[in-house]
Amino acid sequence: MTGTSTAISSPLPLDNPRLRLHSWVSLLAFRSKTAFHTQVYKNVDFLGADYRSLFTSDYEECQRVCTKDPGCKLFTFVNANFQNERIRHKCHLKYTWTIPRTPIVERTAGVVSGFAHRAETPYPSDTACQGELFSSTDIRGSDFEMLPAASPEHCQTLCSAHPRCTYFSYDSNDLKCYLKSNANEMVTSFKERVTSGLPAYFCQLNNSWVKDVHEGIDFRGSDMRFELADDPEECQKKCTQEPNCQFYTYVSKNFRDKTFW
Repeated sequence: MTGTSTAISSPLPLDNPRLRLHSWVSLLAFRSKTAFHTQVYKNVDFLGADYRSLFTSDYEECQRVCTKDPGCKLFTFVNANFQNERIRHKCHLKYTWTIPRTPIVERTAGVVSGFAHRAETPYPSDTACQGELFSSTDIRGSDFEMLPAASPEHCQTLCSAHPRCTYFSYDSNDLKCYLKSNANEMVTSFKERVTSGLPAYFCQLNNSWVKDVHEGIDFRGSDMRFELADDPEECQKKCTQEPNCQFYTYVSKNFRDKTFW
């Protein structure tokens, strides 16, 4: 089973002429590409993925704020003719996920899962860093998003990619990554099978987690297609060679449903 996750949602066109919106894709989101994306979409809303908002005089200023903010990949600006007076001139800064997200991670006998060996890093840089992990430690409260994750390192990379995340806790019992946001304090406590940590900023985080093989773990759903493979290594290679594949699950002969063989 191979899987993908969508990084950027399709914009929603707004046909009502009273809905005066401007949306745009930040240059920062495409600096690794061959060309910059500079188009502004009038009367189009990029729904969701907001992490910060502020008021600006016009969409050009909103655009400048987005470009200078490393976490901003998209924005939507509400101009002076919008029907709701309270949010006129509001600039919504938005992020997009560049890190593989596995919608479902669960323990299943007879399967092996892993990632394509070309996962992107939140902040590509020549400066290497390891990040900080605290074993048997839980950081209480301040949760703003929960995501399934394969390992503490995967969770750390997800936290590093989200502009609101100040620290995280990963529960290996339920394979859940809890992203947290609190810049004022960090309250820790001892808890077995929980690993907490801090994100990495503006450095090349160690990406060895993408090469980890997770036996007995199923990345269920998000299947692109099925292919025959002799072993998990061949399945991984097929996923890495497929541009749209971000993660995979290999079903062995020990799987409970023999119809897979």
